[in-house]
Amino acid sequence: MNTQDFNDEIAQRSAWVSAIKQEMSRVVVGQKALVNRLILSLLCKGHVLLEGVPGLAKTLSVKALAGTMHAAFSRIQFTPDLLPADLLGTMIYNPEERQFIAKKGPVFANLILADEINRAPAKVQSALLEAMQERQVTLGETSYRLPNPFLVLATQNPIEQEGTYQLPEAQLDRFLFKVVVDYPNRDEELKVLAMMSSTEGTPTTRPVVTVEELDDSRRLMNRIFIDPAIEGYIVDLVRATRNPAAIDRSLEGMVRAGASPRATINIALAAKALAFTKQRGYVTPQDVKDLAHDILRHRILLSYEAEAANVSSDNIIDRILSKVPVP
Repeated sequence: MNTQDFNDEIAQRSAWVSAIKQEMSRVVVGQKALVNRLILSLLCKGHVLLEGVPGLAKTLSVKALAGTMHAAFSRIQFTPDLLPADLLGTMIYNPEERQFIAKKGPVFANLILADEINRAPAKVQSALLEAMQERQVTLGETSYRLPNPFLVLATQNPIEQEGTYQLPEAQLDRFLFKVVVDYPNRDEELKVLAMMSSTEGTPTTRPVVTVEELDDSRRLMNRIFIDPAIEGYIVDLVRATRNPAAIDRSLEGMVRAGASPRATINIALAAKALAFTKQRGYVTPQDVKDLAHDILRHRILLSYEAEAANVSSDNIIDRILSKVPVP
């Protein structure tokens, strides 16, 4: 198959991408970057962490995305008194059969909205780790597979510290993206005002894509070409997060730990997904650069010196992108 035929096939199979964007635009004003990342997460089977102050449509966006799919949706409000059994389920005794049976929890769904995920303690976060990484849950002596697709779309508020727990680094590494949700511009906020200043309720989305269509799109996405030079560029970017001083002496002592090889895999996978949504059969270096911040920002652990100098992980990624040679 030549390049043009492959691009035509991608264009045909990716029609649901524009359909989802159109449906979500009926509910969510602006936030195009957020919507794009949610669509990429569907293609990559990756989890997403959304960070932003209250009222920026984080929860609304996830619910709107769930409404565009023929899939099961579950919303879990994370609180300090939440127990692992509230999330995963537990074994209950059936007196009629005289045996314990599995009572599955709300995590057994296709899309999980983990609202204010940083309000739950470590024991709940560790219970979620198996589900996020292995896509299975162990109850008693039996492991149960989670449905396909299984995505955790988590939200957290960065400005509130009371009653919150910092997410473990091992769990942060399981998120494909960490998306920082910002305020809308003036025109977008006027549209929000016009749409929401009514007591008739929020508009809803309708299903436009099936799980089977998603699986077909993923199989096609796996055939998208990444040049070996771009693969080398991805590896060089990730390796630079571990020792940024090697490419920029001003970053000496700013990073305690860099991104793991999981970040390398995620960048390549997400770059293929981005090319798919742009109806292209190959990955470009710009695809990699566009994704770098959202994939790397939660995987770089800053030193005390960096925090004292008010240097953020995004600042370090900016410096790395400007220094690592582009193929």
